[in-house]
Amino acid sequence: MPAYYLEALTVVLGIVLLMAEAFSSGKNKSWLGIAAAIGLTGILALTFFAIGPVEKPDSAWAKWPLWNFYNFDSLARFYKIFALVTTILVLLLAVDYRKILARFTETPDSEAGTGEFYCLPIFACAGMMWIASAKDLAGAFVALELITVTFYILVAFMRRNVGSLEAGVKYLIIGALSTGFLVYGIAWVYGTLGTMDLGTMSTLLQQNSTPVQLTPLLFGVALVLVGLGFKIGAVPMQVWIPDVYQGAPTPTTAFLSVGSKAAGFILTIRFLEPFLNSELTRGPVIIILTILAGATLLFGNLAAIAQTNFKRLLAYSSIAHAGFLLLALAAWKTETSTSIGSAQVVSVYLATYLLMTLGVFFILAQVRIQRDGESIAHFNGLGKTNPLLALSLTIFLAALAGVPLTAGFWGKFFVFSLAVEQQLWVPIIIACVSAAAGFYYYFKVIRAMWWSTSEEDKPVVLPTISKITVGVLTILVLVIGFWPEPILALLR
Repeated sequence: MPAYYLEALTVVLGIVLLMAEAFSSGKNKSWLGIAAAIGLTGILALTFFAIGPVEKPDSAWAKWPLWNFYNFDSLARFYKIFALVTTILVLLLAVDYRKILARFTETPDSEAGTGEFYCLPIFACAGMMWIASAKDLAGAFVALELITVTFYILVAFMRRNVGSLEAGVKYLIIGALSTGFLVYGIAWVYGTLGTMDLGTMSTLLQQNSTPVQLTPLLFGVALVLVGLGFKIGAVPMQVWIPDVYQGAPTPTTAFLSVGSKAAGFILTIRFLEPFLNSELTRGPVIIILTILAGATLLFGNLAAIAQTNFKRLLAYSSIAHAGFLLLALAAWKTETSTSIGSAQVVSVYLATYLLMTLGVFFILAQVRIQRDGESIAHFNGLGKTNPLLALSLTIFLAALAGVPLTAGFWGKFFVFSLAVEQQLWVPIIIACVSAAAGFYYYFKVIRAMWWSTSEEDKPVVLPTISKITVGVLTILVLVIGFWPEPILALLR
């Protein structure tokens, strides 16, 4: 099956469900989320059978002009799978979160205003899949805007909630500003190199057959990185994250934290690869990435220490993880037959981050519903009222901190290995301090669950979908902690 069918099927699924929602009753919309998850699961299965023109060069579709701006390699397949898995889990989370959505959109007894919430993530998923296959900056920008515009709606979806509306306004303003930086940077790069095709850029920079004006080119690269910094949550474009994470619906926050970040990083990898593989631009670009990584690590981890709201803590944690991912890019290394490169390290890190973070958000969503709050204090005594749930959350948080024998350990291990190999000693010291700070603020939540007492004796009970999902994610975090080979196999 031609690979571009995957995005086409995803968009068709979203349109069909939107039409079905328009003619359905408003009593219960959960079937939309379940249908969307089932449809995306079918598309996920098809990704393993998708092929590009290299596998079947004699076919008619392999000669279409489409392949001039659409790429399908192992990295593209990995991030398409990543986008689909993330969206499926977010949709399942939204199904169990629909009581809060109904309360702040229509009335607690009606879900008439919640149907679109299950359809919009599908279009964002299509954008993430397109961006994974982008071969030129114009196509990548269009795919990125599809993701961003969808999130504008999802963040402000709870229109009867002031926090959600405020988050939507902040996300819109900073998003528009970042788009300006991105477009302006692309214009400078295009004006310097005369092309927006990433493959042609790589050829021009490596051959150096024509003189390249380095200063305007690096200025354009810096502007593009500022624009992409909005998507990945890196300094200096991280200012929107705490307020938006706290105000947005919890499924949207989870989607932003994992899906949007992954889309930003795959585009960052695609964009920077020509510059990092060229002797002409590698040095200055690595300096920029090193500064961004150090600043992002310090800001995210140190700001998280003082947080008392769990959602805001996760927001600063997300910024901190972006710092580790940027450090992997700053220690740029291409893949060899015996070792993985920076792009693969980022991918492994994001895959483990997906398991840990979405597991945390599934539990956080039910604490929000059943205890009507999202502060760390609302987790007090969870270890006594529901020990199994508290144990799962403990495993997720320990993994986020990078404790050995959990999935989160491998991401940080690979990042530190790359940084040591490239002898980035100052960023390594910053990363060590940041990792230590991470242990403190994650274990602050663990202490609240197991050692603090709660005024509420009623246990937090997960619905069936959330219970199964949390159980599966907990097992995967532990299994991959011992055996990361499944993720590495997907990258091959």
